[in-house]
Amino acid sequence: MVKSVLARAIFFVFGLDGTKFLLNFVQSAAAYRSRRRFLCYYITDYKTNSDTEMKFAEKSFEVFERATRDYHVSDDVDAAQHNPYAAGSIEHVLYAKNWIDAVQWHLEDIIRDPEIDPVAALALKRRIDRSNQERTDMVEQLDTYFRNKYAGVKVLEGATINTESPAWALDRLSILALKIWHMKAETEREDAGDEHRERCAAKLAVLLEQQADLTTAIDQLLDDIEAGRKYMKVYRQMKMYNDPATNPVLYASKQS
Repeated sequence: MVKSVLARAIFFVFGLDGTKFLLNFVQSAAAYRSRRRFLCYYITDYKTNSDTEMKFAEKSFEVFERATRDYHVSDDVDAAQHNPYAAGSIEHVLYAKNWIDAVQWHLEDIIRDPEIDPVAALALKRRIDRSNQERTDMVEQLDTYFRNKYAGVKVLEGATINTESPAWALDRLSILALKIWHMKAETEREDAGDEHRERCAAKLAVLLEQQADLTTAIDQLLDDIEAGRKYMKVYRQMKMYNDPATNPVLYASKQS
């Protein structure tokens, strides 16, 4: 299953020529010989396992990839989102989640411009704050979906809790889709030197490996929850700085 996921990611991200480039680079660097074996192993297995039914995290990553691709058609933080999935579906939520992440990724790029106007930077910081809150709300919406889905599961004696909920793990997977997209772009920059592109290709190989591991870990967690071997406890994100009742600067300004 994992081999199929990573193979699809490699071929989708690189294409045939790009995959050959990465393999040639990894092969040429002794420090990355183990990565070459890793990539060859999964690419060889692509045809044999590509038809295996995908699990939840694998399907989620495909949705994240689609949203990332769609955002970069215009590559505009103000572009309208055209969600292709049915309203009310979990895919619709996942797509919207990654779109928010993509917009925020680029807002963070913009605000780091050393020549940015201070007034514009402040307005941008406010927008990033709102985006962070929307992102948190959407993650909690995903956790509500999982809590409802597994509400009837009988928890086994000795069941354990995970360090993070499924939705926050999916949040990391969504960000990883963006990292893979942008790192791939760095490997293709014509205005950068060979050393930069090769360094980014090595990092991209690591990101692809991380994507395979994280996808597997999330699906294993969901399997464990469904079987009662683990149970969910959701702690809502209590962001005090956004709340006028708990941010001392905000409630002090109300009292003055």
